[in-house]
Amino acid sequence: MMRLTVPSKSLWLGMLMIMYVAQTPLPGYAKESSTQSKQAVIPELELIKEEETVSIASRYEQPISQAPANVYVITDEDIRHSGATDIPTILRRVPGIDVMQMSGADFNVSARGNNQPLANKMLVLVDGRSIYIDVQGIVWWKAIPVTLPEIKRIEVLKGPASSIYGFNAFDGIINIITKSPEEMKGTTMQFGGGELGAISSAAIHANKIGDFGYRLSIGRDQNQQWRNRDALAFRSNKFNVQTEYALPSDAKLLVSGGFVDVNRFDGPIGETVTSATKPSLGYGNLAYERTNFFIRGSWSGYWDAATVMLNPLLANFIRVTDQNGSSVQPYLSNTYNLEAQHAIEFGASNRLTYGVNYRHNSLSSSATHAFNRENRLGLYLQDEWRATQSLTLVAGLRYDLDSFINPTVSPRVALIYQASPEHTFRASASVAYRPPTFIETDADQRAITTLPTGLPVPPTFTTTTVVQGSRNLEPEQIISYEAGYQGWFFNHRLRLRADLFFNHISDLVTSRNTSATTALFVNDRGQADIYGGEAGIEFLATSWLTGFANYSYQEIGQSFLGTARRGAPRFKYNVGLRGDWDNGWNGEAALHHVGATTYPVAATFTALAPFGVTAPDPRIGSYNLLNLRGAYKFWQQKAEAGYMRDAELAITAFSALNDEHKEHPLGDTIGSRVMGWVTVRY
Repeated sequence: MMRLTVPSKSLWLGMLMIMYVAQTPLPGYAKESSTQSKQAVIPELELIKEEETVSIASRYEQPISQAPANVYVITDEDIRHSGATDIPTILRRVPGIDVMQMSGADFNVSARGNNQPLANKMLVLVDGRSIYIDVQGIVWWKAIPVTLPEIKRIEVLKGPASSIYGFNAFDGIINIITKSPEEMKGTTMQFGGGELGAISSAAIHANKIGDFGYRLSIGRDQNQQWRNRDALAFRSNKFNVQTEYALPSDAKLLVSGGFVDVNRFDGPIGETVTSATKPSLGYGNLAYERTNFFIRGSWSGYWDAATVMLNPLLANFIRVTDQNGSSVQPYLSNTYNLEAQHAIEFGASNRLTYGVNYRHNSLSSSATHAFNRENRLGLYLQDEWRATQSLTLVAGLRYDLDSFINPTVSPRVALIYQASPEHTFRASASVAYRPPTFIETDADQRAITTLPTGLPVPPTFTTTTVVQGSRNLEPEQIISYEAGYQGWFFNHRLRLRADLFFNHISDLVTSRNTSATTALFVNDRGQADIYGGEAGIEFLATSWLTGFANYSYQEIGQSFLGTARRGAPRFKYNVGLRGDWDNGWNGEAALHHVGATTYPVAATFTALAPFGVTAPDPRIGSYNLLNLRGAYKFWQQKAEAGYMRDAELAITAFSALNDEHKEHPLGDTIGSRVMGWVTVRY
């Protein structure tokens, strides 16, 4: 078995060669993109960086400067130039977003100090449809039901947004927006392969015939484990279909569906327990949309037969079973969602948005009591009032009903002051909730402990501990305050963004021993105050060179106990440069630095220390991730149908510095990976 210990000389040489020859015209390449050809004749001083339009903050399209929340946009070009094989790797560049890789297939993503194993406080959407699995409170990041080339942009909202999105929009929201059939017209083929058995492939065909458009895609991804490079971490196959039909009055009917089948899943990893899973996920979506109105109905479900295991340090002492004594625990879950939203505009100064959302969850699992059902109903209202040309007030309120908790009210208020077209200030306050999952309300499992023979047994020792859920849980709560600024400089070639935040978190749900024989899910009566800030710049230096840099800082004061305690790096920074030349060469270098931190470790490790268990070191040192990509687009021309056809070869290096590190005390040691890519669009 071969293992890369340092970046190979050939890799470094290849990257340097790309940068060296990038500005040298090469034969056989004719760039016919209308945008690029226009740039060639525009004087340098007239080049501008355009402000993005987003839909995530208010559920309709608006410029970022007018959004009542902190929003960051990742474009399709950002995704392509990153060379990433998964979305969490791309999200590392967003200030304030915490990404924790636990294994070859297990990621946790959260925001502003809430990143923990089995992170469950970030709502994730695909085209506005939730892929957050309510019944378990997780997102299968390696089983996102779309391929990377299909993604148009990723909108990241940091901070609570329950006022219009309801439960689970606790830390924020990530909305993955895909390309329409018109935008992806033609056939796209992409294949990447490299070290650790890494494969990432996709085939997409899209077309529009009259008023009818469609997009079909298939994808396959896999890679080996970090801790055992001869063993598979996961292998997934996915299929998606999206159709749309244009109707009169700018309306359209959307029908989509697909499935993801994962043959082996290395994770997820919790405080002491890991799961080897093989989930199969499916979805269907039907929507009618027109200006200021939509109605959507969707179904999503998954089936899984998870084998529950203990952390290797505990595996010789403890095993976890269902109430029948089996370590294999099947899950069958279905979620049905129906929502409608309407907006009324009162002239140019006032917009009133209101909506309703009904959601039904069900779960059948041997890990819980019998068959579980949950109903949720949400009603929301938001008003945007432009008091003056420069000042806008946004106020929203949502009322939610749930089968297991008392009704909740989630308000949000935001003040947006646009001092000039280039400078915007924003202040906001909001409240959000995360209700308990079926695992937290209805768990019914057994933790069976066996101590080594020949050693004294503690008087309080019990062989079996019953792990149970509780129907008396309160929802987790966050109260958030935020202030932000966005400014454009140098004729719209540089953007500066800065944000300050304060979050108060309470009633976190955790598992705790309530007697010698029982562990119960309870609300920790402690609290946490998390405060800090983020700042960043994005710039267009020349027609071919762009870059970004950002910095995040946060402090945590808390009285939570055990594994309910928050753990997050105090500071992080990201720096990136991208070159895209007219002769077909392009490349990107992105450096992610994560500061040292300490995470809580379960008391089980300490309790078993007298019997030979070594508790993992709770401190994680700082680390650097340098991701590199170099590519050459050796063919490009315009098709008769009007879209671009091209072909590109690329090489990428993940963690090119080979800074081997852990991102959590229970996680794997992460190393480097080199991959080659070929992409053809025709």
